Amino acid sequence: MVSGLSGVLGIGLGAFGAHGLQARLLVAGTLSAWKTAVLYHLVHTAALLAVALFASSQQGAENRWAQRAGLWWAVGIVLFSGSLYVLALGGPRWLGPVTPIGGVAFIIGWAMLLPAAAKSSR
Repeated sequence: MVSGLSGVLGIGLGAFGAHGLQARLLVAGTLSAWKTAVLYHLVHTAALLAVALFASSQQGAENRWAQRAGLWWAVGIVLFSGSLYVLALGGPRWLGPVTPIGGVAFIIGWAMLLPAAAKSSR
């Protein structure tokens, strides 16, 4: 469900940026930030779906590690992509430091797959 909602939002925000906001984002010089937000949003949405499918086929520790990865990726989408969306629209500058925190959440999510994969291969 989370990956479906995230996918709808990612595609919607990508289309909105390309068609409804493109002129505003170009004038503000923030189109690149918007595109980066959409890219990371959609890549991690696909990863959320994959990890949900993996977790549903696993039991025990593998499932818990996979679920943790998905949780960290969802946090990363909100913090990284969300802060870039708001900043691209002229949001408050204090959101700037939130973006790298979201990036760290993405990295932690990927790291959570290591024990899941190790336990799954046994």
